[in-house]
Amino acid sequence: MTTITTRTVTYPADALTMIGHLALPTGAGRRPAVLVGPEGTGLSDVERRRADALAELGYVALAFDLHGGRYLGDPEEMLARCMPLLADPDRMRGIGHAALDVLRAEPRADPDRIAAVGYGTGGAIALELGRHGVDLRAIGTVNALTTGRPGEAARIRCPVWAGVGSEDPIMAPAQRDAFTAEMQAAGVDWRLAVYGGALHAFHHPPVGHPVRPGVGHHPQHAQRAWRDIVALLAECLPVTE
Repeated sequence: MTTITTRTVTYPADALTMIGHLALPTGAGRRPAVLVGPEGTGLSDVERRRADALAELGYVALAFDLHGGRYLGDPEEMLARCMPLLADPDRMRGIGHAALDVLRAEPRADPDRIAAVGYGTGGAIALELGRHGVDLRAIGTVNALTTGRPGEAARIRCPVWAGVGSEDPIMAPAQRDAFTAEMQAAGVDWRLAVYGGALHAFHHPPVGHPVRPGVGHHPQHAQRAWRDIVALLAECLPVTE
């Protein structure tokens, strides 16, 4: 296993002090970089481990924060914060840009070779960065089939990969259709993977607190979605010595 280095980074965003997790690959040179956005509950060890796994593959990875260092295990508290956030593209972009600035400022990160990967709310933020015209090499999302303001998807300058469970009641078929129609109309290079039998947040291991109805882990599809994301990065943001 490749030796990596990790550290906590703090930065301001959304009137909060965010606490992110930065993972660096071995070596001294600049490497391609990846933003990793968490589910609506907030940054947890799940996203930290994914950032570490990306660093092991040779990427500089920043798992960014949503809630000022808090993890919102209470579904009602999570919804009370995330629903207004998801309805406000400018707030989402502000959170994304703040994390992106941290990643770009890291000396090991190549500021011209960055991708964004996100889950749920973190995936919606990744998409909003694309709709804002940020120069990303790829956008990968799971459980984040959000649509943007009319016409803004035309600003997306990179391939978009999206994964969703076929039985996800939160990302219902109508929402899936609206997302793909938006991407197609904007001329985006897009792909949608539908994982049969999977619920919302199927990629996330079981948690020790209540969850919303329609949420459930699917171990096989979780592994498949991760492999699909790694393949997206290998295609669009290859690690080269």
